[in-house]
Amino acid sequence: MNLKTIRTLAFAASMALGGQAFAAGATVIPPQNEWSFSGPFGRFDQTQLQRGFKVYKEVCAACHSMSLVSFRNLSQPGGPGFSEGQIKALAETYQVKDGPNDAGDMFERPGRAADRMPAPFPNKQTAAAANGGAYPPDLSVIAKARTYERGFPTFVFDMGTLFQEQGVDYLVALLTGYKDTPPAGVEVPAGKYYNEYYPGHIISMPQPISDGSVEYPKTADGRPQAPETALQYAKDVAAFLMWAAEPHMQARKELGFKTLAFLLLFAGLLYFTKKKIWSRVEGHHGPAF
Repeated sequence: MNLKTIRTLAFAASMALGGQAFAAGATVIPPQNEWSFSGPFGRFDQTQLQRGFKVYKEVCAACHSMSLVSFRNLSQPGGPGFSEGQIKALAETYQVKDGPNDAGDMFERPGRAADRMPAPFPNKQTAAAANGGAYPPDLSVIAKARTYERGFPTFVFDMGTLFQEQGVDYLVALLTGYKDTPPAGVEVPAGKYYNEYYPGHIISMPQPISDGSVEYPKTADGRPQAPETALQYAKDVAAFLMWAAEPHMQARKELGFKTLAFLLLFAGLLYFTKKKIWSRVEGHHGPAF
């Protein structure tokens, strides 16, 4: 590769990065939040996940499905940590279509722990018709599917596996980014809403949460576990959706740390082994000619 080619590639890279930074600057970047699961040693906050599930169940589940999550997943290690009894009682509050039976007919029965969480609508067409023509997306992996670019140079770190909080930051911003009065010159069609962080800013979903809309469990002194505000609801349900998208994140991080520790130890053993072996070769200066 000659010098001219290197200069051409460098110029193209600088133009690409500059264009990306410009594009990122044209959008409203969601605020960054502090998450217990951030970084290589981060862990999910079990209490927060339980609150987030409560917000999902009482608010989001009316329109959005979580078809990849089973009831029993809620009791697995690293998750919300519900007991088997709680999972059984929760599943039985749902009616699940099963069958066919001996007569060849489909039937409904109370849910079981092994069942996946039922969708609120039988199909996408029904869901879209009930929501003004807009299909509410499944939330099973929404925290990983939705993201944004923060521009140069931070996007370099975002490409790694340890910094994956853009999705939950975006969800929090989306849930709290509704504006009653849009900016001057922006016309919001009937049945639509203005959201500061939604791409294009015009969204079909009305503001789903507001202060005091969900009652949190009380502590020993009778106070809510966390502030019952729209911002706290958004953070809690975003954390729960992050767990749903990557339920084995803690195990993955623990395995990664153990692997790195083993590789470092193995490299050290190789180094000292090589040093000890070659220390026995005295006066070795290479082959003689």
